[in-house]
Amino acid sequence: MTTKPETAIILGTGLGQLASEITDSYAIPYQDIPHFPVSTVEGHAGKLIFGKLGDKDIMAMEGRFHYYEGYDMKQVTFPERVMYELGIKTLFVSNASGGMNPNFNIGDLMIIDDHINLFPEHPLRGKNFPTGPRFPDMHEAYDRRLIALADEIAAEKGIRVVHGVYMGVQGPTFETPAEYKMYHRMGADAVGMSTVPEVIVAHHCGIKTFGISIITDLGLEDTPVEVSHEEVQEAANHAQPLMTEIMREMIRRS
Repeated sequence: MTTKPETAIILGTGLGQLASEITDSYAIPYQDIPHFPVSTVEGHAGKLIFGKLGDKDIMAMEGRFHYYEGYDMKQVTFPERVMYELGIKTLFVSNASGGMNPNFNIGDLMIIDDHINLFPEHPLRGKNFPTGPRFPDMHEAYDRRLIALADEIAAEKGIRVVHGVYMGVQGPTFETPAEYKMYHRMGADAVGMSTVPEVIVAHHCGIKTFGISIITDLGLEDTPVEVSHEEVQEAANHAQPLMTEIMREMIRRS
């Protein structure tokens, strides 16, 4: 079977439902792809899927790679380099994240307007790839047209969405109350351990990106919280049908 996808999706923690809606699909385990890392996180299946969503050829990563797993940034973002070589034009990224905005609720879908990069290693460090400039402009890392489209679809379907800035950190510990407070005061609305390196490299390759976070826990100032990976997965599972509905329609219209 031959497909020529121009759209790719990265499905993060507990967000694999969209994969089941891909038709005419075939999957390649990561371990069978040369130079691909292997996802070690529970809830990440570790497969590259090709097929159709509606009438669009797509490529989906069911499971991603994280800096905290011990991979360096070149390994974490290797899939985006592969996407570029395959002709991907648009990348949809999803994740589970902790909310710090007091107006957020657990289960909210946060459209990412911008990000703050706190990873200790930059994914573009080293020799510059010829896919983009040495010093890429990042004023619109998340495509405004796609953000507007997501808002339009959410309004049509009566789905609550919020907007915010995503803070990318290395993990693997969840945040302390003091860290939640600091990140919020630095200008972030949600925090997570992925997405930022992937978006930077995709942007460097000229790939348009759209990001959405499921708020799976809240770390509000002066409100101590305890969170487990299992609770994050459970919250993501409850919210993912709504995220799937938005993503599916965005891919159909974009």
